[in-house]
Amino acid sequence: MRIDLNSDLGESFGPWAMGDDPAMLDIVTSANVAAGGHASDPETMFRTLGLAAARGVVVGAHPGYPDREGFGRRVIPMPPAEIGRMVAAQVGALSALAQMAGTAVRYVKPHGALGNLAAADAEVARAIAAAVGALAPRLALLAISGTALEHAARAAGVEVFSEIFADRAYLADGQLVPRSRPGAVLHDPDAIADRLVRFLENREMPVLDGGTVRLDAHSICVHGDTPGAVAIARAVRDRLTGAGVTLAPFLTA
Repeated sequence: MRIDLNSDLGESFGPWAMGDDPAMLDIVTSANVAAGGHASDPETMFRTLGLAAARGVVVGAHPGYPDREGFGRRVIPMPPAEIGRMVAAQVGALSALAQMAGTAVRYVKPHGALGNLAAADAEVARAIAAAVGALAPRLALLAISGTALEHAARAAGVEVFSEIFADRAYLADGQLVPRSRPGAVLHDPDAIADRLVRFLENREMPVLDGGTVRLDAHSICVHGDTPGAVAIARAVRDRLTGAGVTLAPFLTA
């Protein structure tokens, strides 16, 4: 059995630090680097990209709404075509810095409110898939498993990979539980690792209100800003490798 372990990184801004990127990059196999929308700045992007390149970690762009105050977790009303251009602009900026850092952006994963909207709204999903498909060199999409973005990417001929979340609870339709609801974010490293081992055995993800939902997964995400993120990521890595699971990126660097 083989799966990728990813994290949302590079989310600091100027002197304000978010998470522990060096420690996370020693654990994960792919890194979703903030591209200047919800977080980050050119120096943070360049530094994070360099750390990833030194460790052989595959890099993806993590575009989000231009909402640093809300950390990209609020929907900003925009026409779908404008969302596509916003995504393209952020991916382009990160790609340029990746070249300077000796690496390359290989995929795109929308962040926060943008990612959740693209998971549910087919029109937004199509706009993002079209934008990613228009970029060169060819990029893939990393999408929440079983959502509109996954379907839109396939329809547009864009290579797409599915992810599940280690530290988030699920609804019966496969969507993430909104962060405003109690129990939406998981914190116990051992319980999280146990849940993932069971998921990889049967592809059934527990649902917050009871029961399970069937999901596919090429990658597991541990949010870099979750309290205790490094301990969670390390527990997940140790438990999965102990269960005979090979951790490897879903794309090559």
